Amino acid sequence: MASDDVWILGISMTRFGKHPDSDLIDLAAEATMNAIADAGITMREIGILAAGNLRGGGGIGQALQKQVGQTGIPVYNVANACATGATAVRVVHMALRAGEADFGLAVGVEKLAGAGLLAGGERAGDSTTWTPQGRFGAVGPLDGRIGTETMPGVFAQIGMEYGHRYGGTSFELFARISEKNHAHSTLNPLASYQRRFTLDEIMNDVMISYPNTRPMCSANCDGAAAAVLVTDAALRTLAPEQRRRAVKISASVLTTDPWEEACQVLPNVNTLTRNAARRAYDIAGVDPEDLDLVELHDCFATAELVHYDNLMLCPEGGAVDFFHSGATWRDGSTPVNVSGGLQSKGHPISATGIANIWEVATHLRGEAGDRQIPGARVGLTHVIGLGSACGVHILERAAA
Repeated sequence: MASDDVWILGISMTRFGKHPDSDLIDLAAEATMNAIADAGITMREIGILAAGNLRGGGGIGQALQKQVGQTGIPVYNVANACATGATAVRVVHMALRAGEADFGLAVGVEKLAGAGLLAGGERAGDSTTWTPQGRFGAVGPLDGRIGTETMPGVFAQIGMEYGHRYGGTSFELFARISEKNHAHSTLNPLASYQRRFTLDEIMNDVMISYPNTRPMCSANCDGAAAAVLVTDAALRTLAPEQRRRAVKISASVLTTDPWEEACQVLPNVNTLTRNAARRAYDIAGVDPEDLDLVELHDCFATAELVHYDNLMLCPEGGAVDFFHSGATWRDGSTPVNVSGGLQSKGHPISATGIANIWEVATHLRGEAGDRQIPGARVGLTHVIGLGSACGVHILERAAA
């Protein structure tokens, strides 16, 4: 029987960082078993599994089952760039709404420590010759010839383009965004880095791609996150404490790039994010002003700024003034990345979308400890993967 409402019943993430003695399955199993325990059920109740991973070779869902409980359920292996974790949640959300199961499990895991600078496509390399091959191979690689496909360079250009269009940006402004996120990280025990940086330290660190220095870039690391989802009908049969801690998924949206007459060199992370946010607000019946906190995809400090605008947290073109108002700090009107964001928490690609949901859900449950946003009732999570894909989820606290 189809169910309109879907809830997060249990959710967990590992500590993000370097885990040299744990492989992908170790990390995924840790997050899975903790999420199931948090939900107060067992693997036997799970009716569908969506497992996200990009760099492990495929088939992560079946391998995980062998570790945590092989029960014959359908498994979906998910890969969708940096939106992989959010996509896994979306897959389970759709299956539960369709009535295919009462409980579902979404998992994201990555081993990324020491990966270096990630590129969005084929690197040009040092070769001076190139032979066309196949349909997509008939276009020469761009990196180092027309701009760059390396992630720090792409998002540096995106931030600079926003400044060119609307004005007000500066090296110091982007550094102050990073200063905020690193300050927030000191209250998050699961963050890869938990250190406050001064503005001078950030601005004088190694320049990766202007205007992003090293502390302004997301940290490649290892980690996993998992969420147990439940239909409204099944939730009503559970114990009062399980119902009290459940977090409603008021909107689950996934978008890709629409066709548009545009430059094909610089990826457009704006349009599909704005489309996803607009649809999510409409489905959930909330406005940006209703949000008590936001976890957005700050893969670089420049990215955070443009997504203030894309998520409609401010008027169009008003991201600079919005940040300068203090709204995005933990004690501001719209706290953004109180987890420390990807710049501090870390970015094990496939785990990030679910980890962002974990952060917001933990606040809505009132269980975030020293970094708790008082009275938090509504939150939004956002991830974007180049290619492109954007996942937005709006979460709401269970009614008292």
